[in-house]
Amino acid sequence: MASILVIDESQQRAVEICAGLIQAGHQVAAVLPSALDLTERIEALQPDVILIETESPSRDTLEHIGTMNQSMPRPVVMFSQDGATETIRAAVKAGIAAYVVDGFDSARLKPIIELAIARFEEHQALKQELAEASRKLSERKIIEKAKGILMKLRGLDEEAAYAALRKLAMEKSKPLAEVAANVVEMAKLLL
Repeated sequence: MASILVIDESQQRAVEICAGLIQAGHQVAAVLPSALDLTERIEALQPDVILIETESPSRDTLEHIGTMNQSMPRPVVMFSQDGATETIRAAVKAGIAAYVVDGFDSARLKPIIELAIARFEEHQALKQELAEASRKLSERKIIEKAKGILMKLRGLDEEAAYAALRKLAMEKSKPLAEVAANVVEMAKLLL
């Protein structure tokens, strides 16, 4: 059972959506008329999923979703009447996990929400893998730079420079990348 924040300009449609969500076994966290202050509302309500029903997503709505996805990412399902390619692409770029054209249908609600959650989790895992790979590459570059400095200043070969960095890291009980960054910073001061 997921806690779902519903955003819909139409109160009548929102009532239908809430009934469909409850029937599908979900809990409605709140109903909002717009995506204004979305980040603050998400922080306060902590919903698992955001469901938006709109004729066509406005640029402001997509910007609010994009901002929210940077600080507090959540799966977002959008039901819309707008099937234009540019609109769909803009919605996906903003972080919409499931964009459904031709409006809300309570019969399809449960699988659509499950799909949005699965796509969101997969996307988050890929982002995490990319961040980890970028961090490792950055650390590797700084270690290589520090080795080069030690090789030049102390006349060491590559293996001996790496061993010196490792020894210093162990003595200081610090990660190798942090020690390498300190060596690079010191070299800037001394050279």
